[in-house]
Amino acid sequence: MPMHQAKSLLLEPQIGGGYVRARNAKGSALQSATLFDGLVTVDHRRWACHEAELSWTAPQHVVILTERGATAKTHIRSSSTLSYQGRDRPGAISFVPAGVERRGYFLDADLIYTALWIDPSLTFPGCPRLAELPMRINGGDTVIHSLLCALSTEMAIGYTPETSYLEHLVALVGLRMGRTEAEETGRGRLGRPLLRRLADYIDTRIEGSISLTALARIAEMPVDTFARHFKAETGMAPYTFVIRRRVHCAENLLRNSTMPIASMALELGFSSQSHFTSTFKRITGTTPNAYRQQTSRILTTCS
Repeated sequence: MPMHQAKSLLLEPQIGGGYVRARNAKGSALQSATLFDGLVTVDHRRWACHEAELSWTAPQHVVILTERGATAKTHIRSSSTLSYQGRDRPGAISFVPAGVERRGYFLDADLIYTALWIDPSLTFPGCPRLAELPMRINGGDTVIHSLLCALSTEMAIGYTPETSYLEHLVALVGLRMGRTEAEETGRGRLGRPLLRRLADYIDTRIEGSISLTALARIAEMPVDTFARHFKAETGMAPYTFVIRRRVHCAENLLRNSTMPIASMALELGFSSQSHFTSTFKRITGTTPNAYRQQTSRILTTCS
């Protein structure tokens, strides 16, 4: 659908090649970061325009969550086939594989969105190849919605996700994009014995990288099925559970040893002392040093 040419502005896409022609366009970056050794980029921004059309191809896969706002009209085509005709809306999830041309038209757009760019070389065992998946426009997925909202919220308060967090997130997004209907409707429970085995596995490897794939293998479930059931039964994502186990171990060490905090951070698998301190404070409300001093005073008073 051609747009009116008067007072339009011709722009280049931020990633890849092509063009964006827009009228009364306004855009602002809210947060942006390149992570995972440059293989993942997170871009959280606002985009508004009266009318726009684009032709665009990128060398990376992209998953886009519309967090807030809407369009009056959205038309998207790929390979001359109408892929979507409707409106952008909050919660909509889109996916465009690397190298796939997307042509689009937007009317009265005012959106806040998060885009997760994934390098095609980044793969995980058991995950589908994103390059083999079809383009999807403005679908729905509550898991991907929660993951990307949490990621943009943490970045907004200055938290830089660590490698294992991104591994879990990207793996889950890939699995959700490639899930089959049978997997989506499958049922299963983890149960207390399995949860205990998972906790023991985490505790014995607390100082190293604990992959989502390894945890799902213990449960003998597909990764996204495992993650969904794990959160349903524990109230937290597997990665969050790993972090809380590390903090729990830290509390024991702070109460019962004189180990330096810098050594403790490495012992428990944190990337640095500052990362350990910020994570510990976020979960417990106090710093490791303050926690040690407080528990030491309590023990002295009780003795």
